[in-house]
Amino acid sequence: MLALVLLLFGFGPLVFAKSVHYDWDITWVTAALDGFSRPVIGINGKWPCPQVDVDVGDRMVVHMYNGLGNQSTSLHWHGIHQNGSTDMDGASGTGQCPIAPGQSFTYDFVVDQAGTYWYHSHNLGQFPDGLWGPLIVHDPNPPFHFDEEITITLSDWYHEQMPDLIHTYQSYAGEAADGTPAPTGGALMNSGKNITIPVKLNKTYFIRVICPGSFPGHAWFFDQHPMITVEIDGVYVEPAAVNRGAEQVRIAPGQRQGVLITTKIDTSQNYAIFDTMDINMLFFNKGQFLPAGYNTNVTGWLVYNESAPLPAPPVLHSLDNSNFFDDLDYVPLDHAPVLQPVDHQIVMETNSANISGISRFTINNSTYIGQKVPSLYTALTMGGNYSSNPVVYGQVNPYVIKHNEIVEIVINNYNSNLHPWHLHGHQFQVLERSPPNGGAFSGTYSNHSSTPVRRDTVMLQPKGYAVIRFRADNPDKFFLPAEWEMLRASPEKLADSGLKRPRDHLAACEIYPMDIAGNAAGNTRDPLDLQGSFTVASANDYGYVVHLSGTEFVLRTLLVPFIPLQLQSGPADADFFVPSPFVYTNLLVLKRLAGGEAVNTRSHPLIRDEIWL
Repeated sequence: MLALVLLLFGFGPLVFAKSVHYDWDITWVTAALDGFSRPVIGINGKWPCPQVDVDVGDRMVVHMYNGLGNQSTSLHWHGIHQNGSTDMDGASGTGQCPIAPGQSFTYDFVVDQAGTYWYHSHNLGQFPDGLWGPLIVHDPNPPFHFDEEITITLSDWYHEQMPDLIHTYQSYAGEAADGTPAPTGGALMNSGKNITIPVKLNKTYFIRVICPGSFPGHAWFFDQHPMITVEIDGVYVEPAAVNRGAEQVRIAPGQRQGVLITTKIDTSQNYAIFDTMDINMLFFNKGQFLPAGYNTNVTGWLVYNESAPLPAPPVLHSLDNSNFFDDLDYVPLDHAPVLQPVDHQIVMETNSANISGISRFTINNSTYIGQKVPSLYTALTMGGNYSSNPVVYGQVNPYVIKHNEIVEIVINNYNSNLHPWHLHGHQFQVLERSPPNGGAFSGTYSNHSSTPVRRDTVMLQPKGYAVIRFRADNPDKFFLPAEWEMLRASPEKLADSGLKRPRDHLAACEIYPMDIAGNAAGNTRDPLDLQGSFTVASANDYGYVVHLSGTEFVLRTLLVPFIPLQLQSGPADADFFVPSPFVYTNLLVLKRLAGGEAVNTRSHPLIRDEIWL
């Protein structure tokens, strides 16, 4: 990493602004966290991926190279608003094209929000295979005192790779099983098991807890160390004691929480850090029993004395909804009042359904279908009049809202399980959230807070609802549950903003390939003609179609990195369907029989990839 310090002189005080550069090679490495060895996605040959530490106001530049060989990728900076740098948000197919193997790509933006964040792949379901890490933006003047800080991540772990899990999720079998297999590797703390964290006597620690989970939420506590919450999702809150009586604290996938603890004044013993995955999400809400021998817990320790034993964690006999601190009780430190009046209300009915023979989540009876042009690029190239027309974006479930509108979204969750929702580019106020089985929103507001909690990720209860509000002051950001719902915020301003897409971003589209202009079908002449856009969800997303023209070939597919398991030859001018667990951009080692030279490959942006020779 290279950090360049720029000194800005003026009539005011001296200002320090850093430009922080990272060079990352995204590669496969091997990890065996619980004794089971499997490939994971690391950075510069190492995993877990590194924590990024920057100061608020820094310019952050990440030069990344996709060295995976067999999968496309991208990087999203979760919780960073990217106001003015929306092209750096990192969501494949929405704000950029996927970065194909062998390609370089640069993210360049100013980090103007202090708080606890994280980065992760935003290319389909890739990040649980390892491509994620903490992103900490330090505040030179935090509104609370602490002596030292610690980062803790709580996640779920699978022995299977994500393409296999996605295939299970989106299949007949997946629909029958609710599509959510229990993590075969159990829970992880700091990407490991049985971790130890040395602490000093009589110190106040600011502990940043991040949940980069792929499915279940987590509940945790520090044995005999009361916690005071001071930050959630990058928002400072009034200090709140969250271990009141038998109450515990929980965190949903994508959420972050900053807590203060004060250490003991003697070294007589060490103390357990308890964490458990949400057993209701994993089993009970799906009508399943906890399998015999399955452990939902992981334990770490605050170590005062390396010679003292590591005690077992306390036993909890109940963890239902009433046992948790309600995050709607947090009060933002700035006491921002409830946003009103509402200019635009959107109601989203979410559920799961059988579409094209596989299980998919739906919003208002529609599922997200990726298009030929990233939605941001459509907004940039359609012009102000057409960019405000939701038709041009195709079947990505778009809603277009006006600049600076106060937007209220009512989310009714008809699914029998909990469901996290995340908003890119904004923090929203959560006015209401029902208890489990609370039904749909009736339209009548309860006695919500005049200074409601504000965050960027909220967990909905099963068969319940939530009501959120935000001001649409950040053009072209989008709402993102399990199946994407596009909120095109003031696209007409974005189209007129003069935003210039970097050359390497456009090159990524050429290589992948995806179109860089036009409506969802890539039509630049008639914006309302969507012929050629994608309208049907693929019924088979577990393989590749290889189109061969003019030569014989040898096709070798890899089921895991670097281990060839399939080999077949074919005649010229033929198509072959190649099943493979690497659903998306599998490493296809394609050679012409004459001479054996490597052949460039390209993958089509459909869920089923196509390789053309």
